[in-house]
Amino acid sequence: MVIIDGKKVSLELKEELKASVEEYRAATGKVPGLTVIIVGEDPASQVYVRNKAKTCKEIGMYSSVIELPAETSQKELLDTITLLNNDPQIHGILVQQPLPKQIDEFAVTLAIDPAKDVDGFHPENLGRLVMGHLDKCFVSCTPYGILELLSRYNIETRGKHCVVVGRSNIVGKPMANLMLQKLDATNCTVTICHSATKDIPHYTRQADILIAAIGKAGFITSDMVKPGAVVIDVGINRVEDASTKSGYRLRGDVDYEGVSAVASAMTPVPGGVGPMTIAMLLKNTLHSFQRTHAL
Repeated sequence: MVIIDGKKVSLELKEELKASVEEYRAATGKVPGLTVIIVGEDPASQVYVRNKAKTCKEIGMYSSVIELPAETSQKELLDTITLLNNDPQIHGILVQQPLPKQIDEFAVTLAIDPAKDVDGFHPENLGRLVMGHLDKCFVSCTPYGILELLSRYNIETRGKHCVVVGRSNIVGKPMANLMLQKLDATNCTVTICHSATKDIPHYTRQADILIAAIGKAGFITSDMVKPGAVVIDVGINRVEDASTKSGYRLRGDVDYEGVSAVASAMTPVPGGVGPMTIAMLLKNTLHSFQRTHAL
């Protein structure tokens, strides 16, 4: 079985991005800029935001973090977004979720200029994705990262049956639409399964490419996978483990031990899809910079 190593690919991609940023700095005196807004003090969000800022710095991009208190009003947040929309130094805007209950997440998504929506969540970007205008939109970072992994591992997709388990706006829906596109790296027949699907194993056993994004640790077991299938595990679930220092360990939506004996290729957790998400966020930010400056 081939282990699809997202950590390795993300490091390669960051080196490529670093070279591009340096090239543009030398030619234009400018670099891509990303701002992350965090509201409140969610510990997991703070770690994620710090990682984004650190990676930006490593590849030579401009990065800023705006930290707002948990009691911030929706208007205050939207006003901050408006300022960033109009800031020529900023090419990507990301509002870290979850947000406090007084703030409407959809209103925040709509407020971000689609040309700076490097998370790919704005309805305009999602609509362009569905219509196949991938050169004129931003693709959500996790599905985009999965596409990059499939491409770099030369996994044949054309005419294959791809089954996506999960229908979130962040992964499941954009992933399914991506795999439908007339691209060398997609062009699949696609089935979506979700919490209301009856007999999920009936569908997953038909998959040539199985993408699990349902948010349940170990949900996909070996008897649910067709021998030789390519399995992409998007899940990152914390499960209790007294033997670890933290008291927990990360586990995917796929039972790795069982499924790895059946699959032809598979992503591990951690170290599979996860590292790709930040890398693709920065790739989107670079694309925004290129479009802004007609490069």
